[in-house]
Amino acid sequence: MQTDTKERGVSRNGLIDGLMEFLSNYVIVIPILLLIVVWTIVAPNFMTYSNWMNILRQVSMIAILASGAFFIMATGDFDLGLASVVGLTGCVFAKLMVNFGWSPVLAAVIAILLGVLTGVINGCMVTLFGIPAFIATLGMQYVARGLCYVVTNSYPITGLPESIGWIGRGYLGIGEKDLVPWPVVFMAVIYIIVAFVAAKTKFGRYVYAVGGNSEAAYLSGINSKQIKRAVFTIGGLMAGLVGIILTSRVSSGQPIGGTGWEFKAVIAVVMGGVSLTGGKGKPIGVAMGAVFVGILENGMTLLNINSYLQQVVQGIVLVVAIGFDVYKTKRQAEAK
Repeated sequence: MQTDTKERGVSRNGLIDGLMEFLSNYVIVIPILLLIVVWTIVAPNFMTYSNWMNILRQVSMIAILASGAFFIMATGDFDLGLASVVGLTGCVFAKLMVNFGWSPVLAAVIAILLGVLTGVINGCMVTLFGIPAFIATLGMQYVARGLCYVVTNSYPITGLPESIGWIGRGYLGIGEKDLVPWPVVFMAVIYIIVAFVAAKTKFGRYVYAVGGNSEAAYLSGINSKQIKRAVFTIGGLMAGLVGIILTSRVSSGQPIGGTGWEFKAVIAVVMGGVSLTGGKGKPIGVAMGAVFVGILENGMTLLNINSYLQQVVQGIVLVVAIGFDVYKTKRQAEAK
């Protein structure tokens, strides 16, 4: 009897320890739960199935973009141009189909390759020419957004084929019952791949090593510059994918498409536990961070909060998240 009691005590303690470890690794769970409780109380329509599907659909695009930002920030850099690349690839995708009569598949391939190209250029500017990532990607932000207006002549491109509608507006269902939006399915598949790469591959270990200490990684035989070029390329790839989904979602190529999403992606990554100094964080945390951003925005919209005030709130959240990361990093350094 005494042994059974001890075993139950050990089991209970093990469960509590496991829960505490989970919460320490994924602190983002707490603000997500708090937001859900608050919005459920003050916004009656928040906890409906249709609203949650709407949240997840919108979150999916931010989350996919954030998965690219995750690799970049895990190396200690960041990309300010990702959202503009979303707009550019979406506009090119639309223009190739509408103005040049290209098939959706070929147009999508070209749009994705364009996104990859922007990532390659960013990576080369940072690693080959020594331009700080902040300046290189800020320049790409202006170039890509300017090209959006050039490509579209400052007007949305409409008249897209109906055949691409399922990408951004369709549902995966059983029979005639719609279950999950296709963008959410794409997000889930991408995060499974990203999580596997980050945790189980040599490339993932190298990304964390470069972010943790680039010089030590170089001395241990890791080609830090090559890794950084690769992560910027992945960021461009993800931006290209999001550009296609967004264009399908809104049924047009919008020159302002994705505006402001780079900051939402950064909020998702930082809230998800990725350190600004690099070397820390997990993809599942980033996905949770994107969910937090989506829930926050959706709740404010349901309450008819002014869109400009929503930007204020998101800015405060970003500063608080970064401040918490700086504080945590400083405490860990002092503990050593």
